[in-house]
Amino acid sequence: MSETRHLSRAHIHLDRLTHNLRLLQNLVGARPMWPAIKANGYGHGMELVARHLLKSGYDTICVAHISEAVVLVDAGLHANYLLLSATLPEHSEAIVAYGCEPAVCTMEMVESLVVEAEKADRQISVHLMVDTGMGRIGVTPSEVQSFLAQCQAFPRLRVRGLMSHFPCADEKDKTLSHEQIRRFQGLAALARSCGIEICHLANSAGILDLPGSYFDAVRPGIAMYGLRPSREIANPLVNELKPVLEWKTQITMLKEVPVGVGLSYGHSFHTTQPSLIATIPLGYGDGLNRNLSNRFEVLVGGLRCPQVGRITMDQSLLDVTRLRGRVGLGSEVVIIGRQGEAEIGADELADILGTINYEIVTGITHRVARLGETDNGT
Repeated sequence: MSETRHLSRAHIHLDRLTHNLRLLQNLVGARPMWPAIKANGYGHGMELVARHLLKSGYDTICVAHISEAVVLVDAGLHANYLLLSATLPEHSEAIVAYGCEPAVCTMEMVESLVVEAEKADRQISVHLMVDTGMGRIGVTPSEVQSFLAQCQAFPRLRVRGLMSHFPCADEKDKTLSHEQIRRFQGLAALARSCGIEICHLANSAGILDLPGSYFDAVRPGIAMYGLRPSREIANPLVNELKPVLEWKTQITMLKEVPVGVGLSYGHSFHTTQPSLIATIPLGYGDGLNRNLSNRFEVLVGGLRCPQVGRITMDQSLLDVTRLRGRVGLGSEVVIIGRQGEAEIGADELADILGTINYEIVTGITHRVARLGETDNGT
């Protein structure tokens, strides 16, 4: 059968992923790293990243929801899946059946998990989430002792871990983060006296800038994909991270357009000179944010070329006039990545939109194929 794959592709450089993980591992020493692959592997392809992690020896992987773990297990990717988000009792049966370790912060969830564990004649391991400053999910520090005491009443339940999360570790001012570490230290001592094995707090920003947050395990996320948690990270090692994802497509049409012609919906752009306009099969249905319309550049032939006109669901337009005679149907277009000596990063698009690089890469939709490869092309 002839090729049917979408012409827009996300190239996932697995050797760069390995490189980034090694850099982070060198920081935390022998402590285990539990990589986060939620939200489709931060847009990099959850199954592709999970498969690489398992081959690399990682045995505990963080996801957000049981639905993500189910997809991975059903694909034959067996690991210890830590569920980072709070959930409801209706998911307890699946959590027990798939052997996941959920973050818990309500007794309703604990009791529901125990009921399902008894039905299945299994043990269920959980991690108690405590809110040390995030203001999201988690019991308060003052509730930890009583919560753990209640958990001890259930023989089927094993509270394996105590966990918390940073809201401001990626900011220059680390005052709140240091206070969270102090709170967590006291809670960790209490947890260990109750038989809890593992206390974990550090995310990517914590790994890079807050060595006091390492405790017994760390949970790298955005940094392992080669993207900085923010521009305020102090650790110079962040400059050694290599972006894992490149987003590319191809030109599907070229058209000579005279001066004064309106392009795309609403004619938000008009040509100011005779122009060579290229069409690419990439739009907001693929994750190219419509608010980028007329505001960003791509790489074609190693040069920056502006996107023009409104980005539509499936297609967008580029002004490639400067490449007249040097560009053709099928020519490569880079949205994120390197071409020749030029490079465009997710941070550049994020800055235009007033958002963060996380949103750029996680916003690339499933319609865009993720292709695992290494820098030598294999």
